[in-house]
Amino acid sequence: MRILLILAVVALMGCASTGVVPMDKDTYIVSKRDAQVGFGPPVAAKADVYREANEFCAEQKKKVETIEFQGTNSGFGRPASASLQFKCVE
Repeated sequence: MRILLILAVVALMGCASTGVVPMDKDTYIVSKRDAQVGFGPPVAAKADVYREANEFCAEQKKKVETIEFQGTNSGFGRPASASLQFKCVE
């Protein structure tokens, strides 16, 4: 019963994204926490942060240039997460 409660809470947390946030001159960051259950890499979170970055840059008719990507695997009591620092370039 306790495990079901924990899984329900994790499912309700859903995926949390910061959206695109300006960091510095022409540099942005987007981070996402994924409610992935179990152990494993942040595949879905990575895809989502790149999707958000590409949409943001496409609005400016530019492309994403990755500055730094960090991913954290999910584990017991820890959701998978991804963080992307990027620029929009011609």
